[in-house]
Amino acid sequence: MNRKDCNILAELQQDGRLSLTDLAERVGISLSSCQRRVRALEQEGVICGYRAYLDPVRLGLNFSALVFVTLREGDRETVSAFEEAVKEIPQIIQAERLFGDPDYLLHVITWDLPAFQQLYDEKLSGMSGVQRLTSTLVMKTVVKDRTLPV
Repeated sequence: MNRKDCNILAELQQDGRLSLTDLAERVGISLSSCQRRVRALEQEGVICGYRAYLDPVRLGLNFSALVFVTLREGDRETVSAFEEAVKEIPQIIQAERLFGDPDYLLHVITWDLPAFQQLYDEKLSGMSGVQRLTSTLVMKTVVKDRTLPV
């Protein structure tokens, strides 16, 4: 990747809806060169996709919590079963496996506290292999969807 590719990535992170014509103009290259570079970045997996970012509050999703999960066992079967179960819960908008204790960090978003409690009681606490759940409420998001340094 060279400087032009990095400039393309920076522009697309700011506005993924840019037309190729506008992108080429902003980066200072020809349309055909821009098209080739974007296609190559997509094929190499550097650009993973394009999407709309939605405001959860405007959709009524006013409650956000971080849930730390410790598994009973760390064997492949337990980890795999837990990760598959996590993928089936749409209120978990991000899940990360961690080194050490706890084993996972889940970002959960729901309508309100009662909806979170119901999810916690009916799904999260009953997931296979879970030894302990610890949750904390998100008071304020300080940095969100920051672009990657390129």
